[in-house]
Amino acid sequence: MQVTAILTRAEEGGFVAFNPETGTTSQGDSVDDAIANLREAVELYLDVFPMKLMGAPLVTTFAVQEDA
Repeated sequence: MQVTAILTRAEEGGFVAFNPETGTTSQGDSVDDAIANLREAVELYLDVFPMKLMGAPLVTTFAVQEDA
């Protein structure tokens, strides 16, 4: 099963990884660590809350105006 990982840099270092299909979040010191930790979190979530995933979400970015 393919799921989505959205990674952002953490202020304290490393990365935060988010899975939008399940709402689970994890972190790691590297991209690989963050994804591995997220994989474990998603698998544990799906063991408790099985669900049929309806495909990957549309992930995009958009710009917002910054205060001057």
